[in-house]
Amino acid sequence: MGRTEILIGGVGGQGVVLSGILLGTAASLYDGKQAVQTQSYSSELRGGSARAEVIISEQRVTDPEVRKADILILMAEDAVGRYLPKIKPGGLLVIDSDLVKGVKPGEYEILSVPATSIADKEMNNIVVANLIILGALLKKTGLLSIASMEKAIEVSVPQKAKALNLKAFQRGLELT
Repeated sequence: MGRTEILIGGVGGQGVVLSGILLGTAASLYDGKQAVQTQSYSSELRGGSARAEVIISEQRVTDPEVRKADILILMAEDAVGRYLPKIKPGGLLVIDSDLVKGVKPGEYEILSVPATSIADKEMNNIVVANLIILGALLKKTGLLSIASMEKAIEVSVPQKAKALNLKAFQRGLELT
């Protein structure tokens, strides 16, 4: 693996920023890789634009900006127009198929994950849809080890939410 650029787009309240933190933490603390993570979100707590960028590399990362995403995760329809042009030809587009409908085939592979409906029906909590997506992503790509992501979840989410988040991540692993 050289350098993998990941862009996650959605809206506030979907765990976009947490997803970026988890990927960066898993890579740098537990998988022995170099990683940098940045984020931005609008001033509203829920419903405003949210973005996280993560770069994972075997080498030192000196430029933290995702220029062309190898992996683009879209968790909201609003993110399609904003971020789809940033995917690299041949990249992987991961979508929450319950919320993202406006994606057409292109020069990228699509991994469609019904994350919100699984989170709602099986976990009784849609806020863990992001963990289902991360599980499906890691199962498909092998980008990071499963153990490293589980450790990142353990240290990054509040104690009362750990079991639910781990369950959602493990459910995502079953999808691909």
